[in-house]
Amino acid sequence: MVQLREKSLPPIELHSLAKELRGRCREAGCLFIVNDRVDLALAVEADGVHVGQDDLPAREARRLLRPGMLLGVSTHDEDQARRARDDGADYIAVGSMFPTGSKPGFRLVGPELLRRVRPDIAVPLVAIGGITVDNVAEVIRAGADAVAVISAVCAASDPTAATRSFMERIRGAGEGATR
Repeated sequence: MVQLREKSLPPIELHSLAKELRGRCREAGCLFIVNDRVDLALAVEADGVHVGQDDLPAREARRLLRPGMLLGVSTHDEDQARRARDDGADYIAVGSMFPTGSKPGFRLVGPELLRRVRPDIAVPLVAIGGITVDNVAEVIRAGADAVAVISAVCAASDPTAATRSFMERIRGAGEGATR
């Protein structure tokens, strides 16, 4: 899954980028998600949208999405995770797990929050925030089904090798995960 998370481009450029990425994702056989912008996700026929706590409420986003589109929601505590579930989220992001450069100063909740929400949440949980190849096994064992990464792959000298390393660690950790 690839998520377009771009906060500063003018709308016309963002639309062009989203269309390009959607096409590349379809060619590669992976899902394409747009961050924050339900309108853009609909306009480019993305596979879904991901909203945060300060974006359009998840319940309203779900109502606007076409049938079959995915809805992801970022959460930072147990109440938010349960609300996301109740509002129709197809997956729920939980974090920030560790310090992260993409959201400096963000409140850390750590893997313990995954352990607390896992029993109540049937949809996939995605660990977010500061995930590296060195700590990915910890969040998988705590109950995450997947992880969201930016710099650990995008800033790597070899993004393909970094992705492979993540996949190996995730597969290995999955055997001891909390479910």
